[in-house]
Amino acid sequence: MSGKENILFKLAEASIGEPEGTVREVVYPAVSGGEQTLRELVHAFKTRGPVYRRTVQTTLKASYTNHYRRGLIKLLDVLEFRSSNHTHRPVIEALALVARYAAAGNTTYYPLGETVPVHKAMGGDWAEVVHRTDKRGRRRVVRMVYEVVAFQALRDQLKCKEIWVVGADKWRNPDEDLPQDFAERREENYRELRKPLDAADFVDELREQMTTELTLLNDGMPRLSWLDIAERKSGAIRLTPAEAQPEPKNLRRVKGEVQRRWGIVPLLDMLKEAVLRTGCLDAVTSVSGGGSLSAEVLAERLLLVIYAYGTNTGIKAVASGGHGHTEDELRYVRRRYLSAEAARAIAIQIANATFAARSTELWGQGSTAVASDSTHVRAYDQNLFTEWHSRYGGRGVLIYWHVEKKSLAIHSQLINCTASEVAAMVEGAMRHGTTMDVEANYTDSHGRSEIGFGITRLLNFDLLPRIKRINKVKLYRPTAGDPDAYPQLTPALTRPIRWELITQQYDQMIKYATAIRTRTASTEAILRRFTRNASHPTYAAMLEVGRAQKTIFVARYLRLRDLQREIEEGLNVMESSNGANSVIAYGKGGEGASNRRDEQEMFVLCLRILQSALVYVNTLMLQDILGEPAWADLLTPADRRGLTPLFWSHVRPYGEVNLDMGARLHLAAASVPGPRAQADQAERSVAENAV
Repeated sequence: MSGKENILFKLAEASIGEPEGTVREVVYPAVSGGEQTLRELVHAFKTRGPVYRRTVQTTLKASYTNHYRRGLIKLLDVLEFRSSNHTHRPVIEALALVARYAAAGNTTYYPLGETVPVHKAMGGDWAEVVHRTDKRGRRRVVRMVYEVVAFQALRDQLKCKEIWVVGADKWRNPDEDLPQDFAERREENYRELRKPLDAADFVDELREQMTTELTLLNDGMPRLSWLDIAERKSGAIRLTPAEAQPEPKNLRRVKGEVQRRWGIVPLLDMLKEAVLRTGCLDAVTSVSGGGSLSAEVLAERLLLVIYAYGTNTGIKAVASGGHGHTEDELRYVRRRYLSAEAARAIAIQIANATFAARSTELWGQGSTAVASDSTHVRAYDQNLFTEWHSRYGGRGVLIYWHVEKKSLAIHSQLINCTASEVAAMVEGAMRHGTTMDVEANYTDSHGRSEIGFGITRLLNFDLLPRIKRINKVKLYRPTAGDPDAYPQLTPALTRPIRWELITQQYDQMIKYATAIRTRTASTEAILRRFTRNASHPTYAAMLEVGRAQKTIFVARYLRLRDLQREIEEGLNVMESSNGANSVIAYGKGGEGASNRRDEQEMFVLCLRILQSALVYVNTLMLQDILGEPAWADLLTPADRRGLTPLFWSHVRPYGEVNLDMGARLHLAAASVPGPRAQADQAERSVAENAV
């Protein structure tokens, strides 16, 4: 149809000329042909327009027919798909139909007598493409288009495990994700999660906390100068940011004293000092078993390999240093000894040694809170395995970090660009492996959701996010039938929590929480099933728990200035940690040179080892200096609040790679050595006494 711009102009002119008229009296007469012309215009767009014809009919169908179909059809002969939900049975039947006519040649339509299963994916934009009228005016199903729709439906249902694959692991039967002995160990499972056996007790406790926090916020509103809740288009809640805290004045002098006493320290020497004092390389032999290399030679080569991966310079560059180890020798040690499990054990042991070496007089009691966030690491565009992140706008992968309040990374994980940050947050808080007991997790808006609040409530740690659009947040009511409760909060209030749904699904929610706790399923697997299947009753109940917990948190957050500052400080620690990583991993401009998953994971783990070693040695240096009365008395409360062992003004991460195991940093602070480090200290003690 030609003249579309003229038709649009005539429609606009007629509508502006008589805005009070009806469509039939004003719009239809404006174009030649009236209503029939407009109907033809709509039909032409749907059948020949850019969205339908170019994208769906031409590009997608052609790609499938000429390339992808050959592989997908063969997969149907190998993989067996099943579903535990009768609702999705038509998709299984559609796959059987596709397999039955796989060798039908250039047949355009399915035979008239064939039963074609109808499923949800055939609706919407696909409805007019799947069906076509043949030359005799009969409505037929286009075979190739139907195959595309069937595979798209399969993809969507596989993601939420409503359809699963026989014999698979990641895509297995979702019933296998749950603990099979849950009924026999029911009381033990509830006790481990510290949850009451009776659903009514759980609901009463949660409802009482909601009521208490909303009452405190409602009664305290007149005294909260930073908070205003009123009806407005931009959102009911208006929160004034907290004022800036006093700037530390003496920390620069302390850092200058560190540099004066120890000079510019190569990063490799800091790693060596941490290894010798903690004995963390013992974890390598315990994981990989014995070998022919002596302990001293193995330790040197492991240090060089960790340094090569952590700085992202690579083994070839590090092998050219003045240490006497060749590139082939270093690569052998990487293959034979340094597995991901061993690297993870090294990082955990350094973290535990840091916790043990900390002075409570300087650092205070041990923290139970961590901050978590993702970092996008760019990667070379080598092959089809290169990932692209839509939010960061570049190729690469994500590293999700958990860092405790004193800047020590306790967990790191490599996640896909499409992975859920909520799942990564839960995994890190539950699986960090250190001696730290995590009871709270600070995160930004990407690491929280209502389902995240629900899961963390069931797993017994607090989710403390910084909510980006706090003005749009709604507070749920704890009870129904009381619209006049909390009059100060009315503009921000919404419907009551559906407690009956929580009561009905309570045991099933505990079963899913137990699956996460006992690792019969990953958090990612459970969230994948839930978030893509909103009709799941357990998911709906967990959402209600999350909404109740979010209301409790938001009410506390709006009321308590100290909580707002605490979360902001925790996330600032996370940002500082990201800054340190960019300094340490300076090689290749910070871009990963490999798309291999194992190589990327090793880079992440070695980077964590280097940062942990930096924090460990800096902790001992600061304790040496601030253990002296003159320096300890210098610190103000603002200095103590801002004191951190994560700084690098005295560190040289690059330059010539020289490794001398006999040269040590003079540190008087107490440490927690492993067996190998104890022997090393004993030898030094004998030598010092002889001198």
